[in-house]
Amino acid sequence: MAIGLYGGSFNPPHAAHRMVAETALEKLGLDRLWALVTPGNPLKDNRALPPAANRMAAARALLDNPRIVVTDVEAGIGAARTFEVVRHLKSRAPDVRFVWVMGADNLASLHGWGRWRELAGLTPIAVVDRPGGTFAPLSSRAAAVLRRSRIDERDAAGLAHMEPPAWAFLHGRRLDLSSTALRGRGASL
Repeated sequence: MAIGLYGGSFNPPHAAHRMVAETALEKLGLDRLWALVTPGNPLKDNRALPPAANRMAAARALLDNPRIVVTDVEAGIGAARTFEVVRHLKSRAPDVRFVWVMGADNLASLHGWGRWRELAGLTPIAVVDRPGGTFAPLSSRAAAVLRRSRIDERDAAGLAHMEPPAWAFLHGRRLDLSSTALRGRGASL
């Protein structure tokens, strides 16, 4: 089984989150995608973060697809970093082929994530293009470090079965939405 892991605060969830999830399901040939609603982001101010139960309910309503599971596994295991979550899941399900899924905007800041190099060595990564997020992320520090591990998008259907480090940059439909911009316009849960 191949499962995409798509983490985020989903504050609030929006149509671009759905597009990233659907692009990953389609291009990677995944059996499932798990939307991991984080209890907080160590790189952001979490003081105004709505309760996880509210964000999970909103994400479930948005990502209404039988192949998508919305979960708070990160809170359940007490993990604070993506690497810890992926390591835990891989140890609990060694026969599952996981792929970390993220929007291209996150590739630009990946080098600031705790243990990001170890994450890249633990599971393949799929980066889904976002408006205004194509060229800067591909020129980022993490992209430069992982340059030799990038596979062609035409081979992305096999990414889950590749030994890490391996990553692909995926193109598809794009919406110019972000949770930050929506919150700036007063959107909330």
